[in-house]
Amino acid sequence: MSTLITGIHSLVTNDPELGLGPLGLLADAAVVVEGERIAWVGPAASAPSGTDTVVDAGGRAVIPGFVDSHAHLVFAGDRTAEFNARMSGQAYTAGGIRTTVAATRAASDEALDANVARLVGEALRQGTTVLECKSGYGLTVEDEARALRIAGRHTDEVTFLGAHVVSPDYADDPAGYVDLVTGPMLDACAPHARWVDVFCERGAFDGDQARAVLTAGVARGLVPRVHANQLGEGPGVQLAVELGAASADHCTHLSEADVAALGSSGTVATLLPGAEFSTRAQYPDARRLLDAGATVALSTDCNPGSSFTTSVPFCIAVAVREMGMTPDEAVWSATAGGAAALRRTDVGVVKAGARADLVLLDAPSHVHLAYRPGVPLVTAVWRAGVREV
Repeated sequence: MSTLITGIHSLVTNDPELGLGPLGLLADAAVVVEGERIAWVGPAASAPSGTDTVVDAGGRAVIPGFVDSHAHLVFAGDRTAEFNARMSGQAYTAGGIRTTVAATRAASDEALDANVARLVGEALRQGTTVLECKSGYGLTVEDEARALRIAGRHTDEVTFLGAHVVSPDYADDPAGYVDLVTGPMLDACAPHARWVDVFCERGAFDGDQARAVLTAGVARGLVPRVHANQLGEGPGVQLAVELGAASADHCTHLSEADVAALGSSGTVATLLPGAEFSTRAQYPDARRLLDAGATVALSTDCNPGSSFTTSVPFCIAVAVREMGMTPDEAVWSATAGGAAALRRTDVGVVKAGARADLVLLDAPSHVHLAYRPGVPLVTAVWRAGVREV
């Protein structure tokens, strides 16, 4: 099955060889999709004929599907009261995670699966075609393993986050919990995951504990990523770079050494403005990272406590308004940047051979994602060549 999408006023390819600038912008463009892949990209006037289907974009913009490289979707329960209290003046700490842990443990597999499906569908309708999903709300061997199995029904990008916080069962023995995570829990969970993550932060795990978890995961074939420097400066970023982690996520409080390390490494700095929005915290300084040469990704951090949004367009608008990013940089970071954070070259780009993940906007340019915040601009979504929206 082949489809020609033509009449594209502005096409973001993220391939500078195809068009202007880092976004590889093409005007008056067309795309041919064959099966799951993109077969051809170029000027609409030169588009090949003979496709099975023709879609007229009508002078609107097309961009790659968003790649959300940081999300926590396997959970149950509601933390509205916590959010309301925080908006009334209470400070955010990592401890609220334990509320979700209790609800998640009590939920059935069917309820958890249905919630993940609901959130994945919600994200898809807003243009997200690739989504990473973490465990971390079970904190027992059995509950973490089932969270990963459920996540794996919805995405290939599954992350083991048994080291989210110290389990309430080990409140008086954090060293014992680290032993559990690095031993029996990883043994049970590694076969169901691609990534290993740790919340390296005050109130969660210190540098030595985080190192133990990550190296144990690497020994079992998982690739590291790190929740780093969200609530204050700490060892998370330096540990991520040292261990060759795919990403250091949050990156809100960075020393000059942290910025330099990210700028000279292959570790992506994943920024999560939904968390700062929902906790009234300081936003990360994307300009500082970009100017240092760091690769930046932009993701939702969808979770029930500190960033309950699946909307990458919302995060783009906030990043442009509050984090020093240009609209071009924010869109690149939410597509190609997210792909880099997941070490994917087949998504986040529109070129021949890439997976056909495309988003049609009800606007003439990608800039409208920041220019018109809160407006539902996504009007059609193709994922792996199939029109889903």
